Amino acid sequence: MTLSAIDFPAVSEARPGISLAEPGDYFALLKPRVMSLVVLTAATGLLAAPGSMNPVLAFVSLLAIALGAGASGALNMWYDRDIDRIMTRTAKRPIPSGRVAPENALSFGLALSVFSVLLLGLVANWFAAGFLAFTIAFYAVFYTMWLKRSTAQNIVIGGAAGSFPPMVAWAAVTGGVSWEGFVLFLIIFLWTPPHFWALALFKMKDYGAAGIPMLPNVAGERSTRRHVFAYSLILAPIGVLPALMGFASPAYGVLAAALGLNFLRLAYGVLRMPDGDATMAPAKKLFAFSIVYLFALFAWLLVEGLLVHGWAAHVA
Repeated sequence: MTLSAIDFPAVSEARPGISLAEPGDYFALLKPRVMSLVVLTAATGLLAAPGSMNPVLAFVSLLAIALGAGASGALNMWYDRDIDRIMTRTAKRPIPSGRVAPENALSFGLALSVFSVLLLGLVANWFAAGFLAFTIAFYAVFYTMWLKRSTAQNIVIGGAAGSFPPMVAWAAVTGGVSWEGFVLFLIIFLWTPPHFWALALFKMKDYGAAGIPMLPNVAGERSTRRHVFAYSLILAPIGVLPALMGFASPAYGVLAAALGLNFLRLAYGVLRMPDGDATMAPAKKLFAFSIVYLFALFAWLLVEGLLVHGWAAHVA
């Protein structure tokens, strides 16, 4: 697929003579909440990986991965500016609100993409840098420009982009990939559909108005609820795998099992939710808890890497 073969959104933007952008607007283009998750999961992969890395180089590698994720967010906002203007939860973003010009956002995202990849290659290795470049392209082109607007399975396949950071970090330390890194990827990959489909259930009108084929709008609420529960059934045991494979403690296994059971409980509540539920309370509860679930698992793994195994053992 080439960029020339992609239909870019035809949007008429006002072009004020004076830029209204402030530094905070460009920071918002990076999707800082998503970046915080990337930093957490990548740091976990960095610490869980076997081998050693200088602390300064480890920090710069983590920064490069975070900047790569931010670059993906900026490119996503540049391309999605037409639908962001329509949806209530995105209408105040820097581009649709008119604070950042689209061409400036595009230049910012491209420059940051190149910089992050080169930085990771120079401080870590070029395999990790290539992996990061692939991740950026996967999210910005494969997901944003194609999958998001063409299939109801967009979030399933596109969710892989957000699942790669721990593997990229693992590669920064080891120069390759492993089953342990793949398990960290798999946890995020399987978490993404129930997390976003729960959101899509109570944001159906927004997605419908924007013409995005999210599963509830295409297959209906009942099918979406079944998909949410099915993915949750797979996610819960996968979340325990780090303990079973020996690169996390039994205490992590207990935590992951308890959180997984609660995830299933809430997903079952979504499954039983009647069609046309006006409040969508079960979906909102699952969406909120899903954030806690993922952050708790990776935060625990990160703490184990720092305290149980020791920072020096990994990055000295």
